[in-house]
Amino acid sequence: MRFLLIEDSPKLARAVMERLQLDGHAVDHAETLDAASACIAVAKYDLILLDIMLPDGDGRDFLQQHREAANKTPVIVITARSAVSDRVGLLDLGADDYITKPFDFAELEARCRAVVRRHGGPADNRKSFAGTVLDSSTAELQFSGISIPLRNRELRLLEVFFNAPGQVFSKAYLLDRLFSLTDEASENAIEVYVGRLRKRLEGSGTVIETVRGLGYRMVAA
Repeated sequence: MRFLLIEDSPKLARAVMERLQLDGHAVDHAETLDAASACIAVAKYDLILLDIMLPDGDGRDFLQQHREAANKTPVIVITARSAVSDRVGLLDLGADDYITKPFDFAELEARCRAVVRRHGGPADNRKSFAGTVLDSSTAELQFSGISIPLRNRELRLLEVFFNAPGQVFSKAYLLDRLFSLTDEASENAIEVYVGRLRKRLEGSGTVIETVRGLGYRMVAA
């Protein structure tokens, strides 16, 4: 998944980004509301993590404008305010959830998963196609009685394919799903990861084929 973190504390931002990136997620960081708007203009996000007090404005105003613009990207607000009235106000403005500082990173990750699940509909950690199972909870591919461990970005890339078998994905789209705006990655990186996945899938009933001039799709062997 791809996250936008809007947070002006370098220490907290670095810690959150490192934790999410360890799970293979792409994370863009904006220290101001203006920078956040610039990110949203050029990238599509699965989830926004929004601080309230920012150098150039109030995150609540950003949240309200976000919803008035009919942007449906889910938002988790990061706030130091623990009063019930504050939390109710955030939810009424359109926040999907909130977490109060200081927080445990395990709780943040769990809230992220829950919000994305609610936003995208029922989620299943095990997806099956052509006799091949992708288990996101264990980061494994399973077929023919064997289990193959996956690295984080391999898992995230396979999730894209397993969520839409047969659909063609361009290299640019896949690059956007795997890397943040600050990552030094080109479409060649996608070729490398697709090559790795093809090796992982050898012997299964599933292949990732190249659609010339368009990108890649996952089909039955």
